[in-house]
Amino acid sequence: MRVTRAVHVFRFPARALAAALCAISCAAALAAPVHGPALPPAGPDAEGRPAAAVNASTVAAPDAAGVVDPRRAFLLRDVFVRTVTRQLKVPAAEQRAYADRLQAALHANTLGNLSGEYIALVDRNANVQALFIFFRAAPADSWQMIGASPVSTGRPGEYDHFITPLGVFEHTPGNMDFRSEGTQNENHIRGYGKRDMRIFDLGWAQGERGWGKGGVSQMRFQMHATDPDRLEPLLGIRHSKGCVRIPASLNTFLDHYGILDAEYTALIETGKSLWVLKSDRQVMPWAGRYIAVVDSQRKGRPAWAPAPGSKARAKVPAGADTAD
Repeated sequence: MRVTRAVHVFRFPARALAAALCAISCAAALAAPVHGPALPPAGPDAEGRPAAAVNASTVAAPDAAGVVDPRRAFLLRDVFVRTVTRQLKVPAAEQRAYADRLQAALHANTLGNLSGEYIALVDRNANVQALFIFFRAAPADSWQMIGASPVSTGRPGEYDHFITPLGVFEHTPGNMDFRSEGTQNENHIRGYGKRDMRIFDLGWAQGERGWGKGGVSQMRFQMHATDPDRLEPLLGIRHSKGCVRIPASLNTFLDHYGILDAEYTALIETGKSLWVLKSDRQVMPWAGRYIAVVDSQRKGRPAWAPAPGSKARAKVPAGADTAD
């Protein structure tokens, strides 16, 4: 099934400038090296936040012609490599294949011309279980990958476990995000991850029940971190109740750089104060608002998306995966 949320698309001035520039020279520009501010060595600090790898105001600064170079959006590739600890090395041919899947999903949801903003793509296929971040500056361009990480989506077979729904989902303050309290359940599992991890709430969705006689009913669809000690090592296989579990470092990356926060940022610009947003975040001018979920229908596991080993599985107590 496919779930499509209501869409209210609006653009920041930087995006409009970027699109105008790209209409003239983007095809050649995206193939050229990115010229922008140098990025110093960086890594997560003691609180799990990225060090000051890139300054958003510097990256978004217009050039002498008053234009924000859309190629600067790709500076986050380097930041991703140095701050996201769990990464997938996706071959170029596979990146192009997933770019095509992303475009097909957007087209099916009347978003075929979407550009100028980051977007997250999840392959829920049992043999892949991966999240990809993509960007393109103009509709005529191909989507280019920023980075990829293993995830866990819904595992059928037990009560209250949904198969993660397909479709394009809007990340909006209408379903306000919140943060993990870091509390443990009876199995000593922190279902939302360590304290202060952000829960990206995508609202209610129609999910396929993975138990009993199947069928469809509503589920609360979220993307969030998971227990860093026992469940994060299991990323790469289906293991959630329907949500998308992601690595803590990816959660921090998405949160700190506002990768999916276009509508949250727009609300802030109207004068609203949102407690869920941290004061030290570095929001990129190409912040997006969509998470797409596809199924590649793979029959075998590719080498670039390895499954977790037996040692990781052995750390999980019985029933622990019911925490989501």
